[in-house]
Amino acid sequence: MKASANNRPQKLRRSSSGFTLIELMVTIAVLAIIVGIAAPNISTQLANQRVKSTASTLENALKEAKAESIIRRQNVTVAYSSVLNTIAITGRNNTVIATYNINSQSTVSQVITPATVTQVVFQPNKMVSGAGTEVVYTICDDGSTNETPKQVTVNKIANISVTNTGSC
Repeated sequence: MKASANNRPQKLRRSSSGFTLIELMVTIAVLAIIVGIAAPNISTQLANQRVKSTASTLENALKEAKAESIIRRQNVTVAYSSVLNTIAITGRNNTVIATYNINSQSTVSQVITPATVTQVVFQPNKMVSGAGTEVVYTICDDGSTNETPKQVTVNKIANISVTNTGSC
């Protein structure tokens, strides 16, 4: 014989349905603890993703400029504007070829040798003019102190590389 809820006495039917207040409070407390543990890891992951995205954008802009200089057979300039958070690629007579927007929380600092040069000029002979040895862009994130910084480096022979080094 099967027992069903309808065959139970009225008193038992009311007390056995639903959750108690204590059960709900314990569940909410456990969820709060899990969120408290996971939140710092999520913010670090987001910061690392922003840095990775900005480094990828910068690398793509530099590679595009290198290819355009060869295709167009002219010098192509890459200039980073920290005020506008943009990378501009320009050709002959300052004709804009492309612009790239950088995440507003990303910080890009550039070190170009010699220090008087503020942009990278790719030549059609697959060399970089204006820069001495190399150009190093260090990418960090303003929103976090635990992110892994990245460096995008362009050397004299226009090789572009991305590494997980540097300090913010």
